[in-house]
Amino acid sequence: MSTEIGRMVPPRPVVLTGDRPTGGLHLGHLAGSLAERVRLQDTCDQFVLVADLQAMTDNAGNPTKVAEAVPEVVADYIAAGLDPAKSTIFLQSAVPELSELTVLYLNLVTISRLERNPTVKEEIRQRRFQRDIPAGFLCYPVSQAADVTAFKASKVPVGDDQLPMIELAQEIAIRVNRFAGSEILPRPEAVLSAVPRLPGTDGLGKASKSLGNAIHIADEPDVVREKVRMMFTDPYHLSVSDPGRVEGNVVFSYLDAFDPDAAAVAARSPRRRWPR
Repeated sequence: MSTEIGRMVPPRPVVLTGDRPTGGLHLGHLAGSLAERVRLQDTCDQFVLVADLQAMTDNAGNPTKVAEAVPEVVADYIAAGLDPAKSTIFLQSAVPELSELTVLYLNLVTISRLERNPTVKEEIRQRRFQRDIPAGFLCYPVSQAADVTAFKASKVPVGDDQLPMIELAQEIAIRVNRFAGSEILPRPEAVLSAVPRLPGTDGLGKASKSLGNAIHIADEPDVVREKVRMMFTDPYHLSVSDPGRVEGNVVFSYLDAFDPDAAAVAARSPRRRWPR
């Protein structure tokens, strides 16, 4: 009887998500994919990957940094609300089959396709690799595709900058299914949060560990206050009598993301003046 009931219950969706351990996580992670992970863990079979091998693609000269960041990332997961009883948290290098699958997938993707990835191109620019790009770094989206498809994940919580990675995973899944002659791999879909991208405190692009413009989950209150005090606001607001502008104002982006009083935030429109 129990077997028959089990067949009647539809399988829960599989979620695969994770982070590169290059340092502690920040509020951009929290407002983005972390919030969705916490929500999904109650209704999905969720696997959360600490991608140490992918972190090595641009930290090969400093493996200690990656190793030391692993417990930091896991601690941030727990602090954000991930429950190990509901979400399986694991280390990428502990599953060698993921590396094997990556090697196989590399035969399905061209160099030109990898070079067209807008997120990778931006990361290459930020790291000033020029043409000295580590091969592993250029190919890490293939590793991500292997992670996602190995678990047959149908949902992947990501920030909007990771959408090109999901597109590549979809392309690979389609090619594998075509070769197999059947739908052996689901086509993964991105799950975006209400805040898919949080700006950096300096107003220059998204919040980033490598750019040093992020508020970290583990930051002490005094550190948070100082970072907030130094946030980019409105360069045209020269005196208290000048109307403030919300557009491009990082403080308002953070208020929108984290202030539970949405009405109070909305009341400070571009037409209103800054409070004295």
